[in-house]
Amino acid sequence: MRIKLLLLPLLFFGIQLGSWAQCAMCRASVENNVSNGETTIGAGLNTGILYLFVMPYLLAAVIGYLWYRSAKKRKAKLAMR
Repeated sequence: MRIKLLLLPLLFFGIQLGSWAQCAMCRASVENNVSNGETTIGAGLNTGILYLFVMPYLLAAVIGYLWYRSAKKRKAKLAMR
């Protein structure tokens, strides 16, 4: 179990290092397209970034709501006894 707990952060950091390399490539691609007069790719990239930014918070909100609703039902059930 300890080995798994130690390897899990290493796995996350290893995946993250690979994704950092793509940022320069995306930026260069967008800069080239904007200099040529195409702004649709930059707008699409911004939409994708916002989508990736919102998803974890949305997921946490849904889980929190379901947890709250479950706790409320459980509390009402205990109060009826």
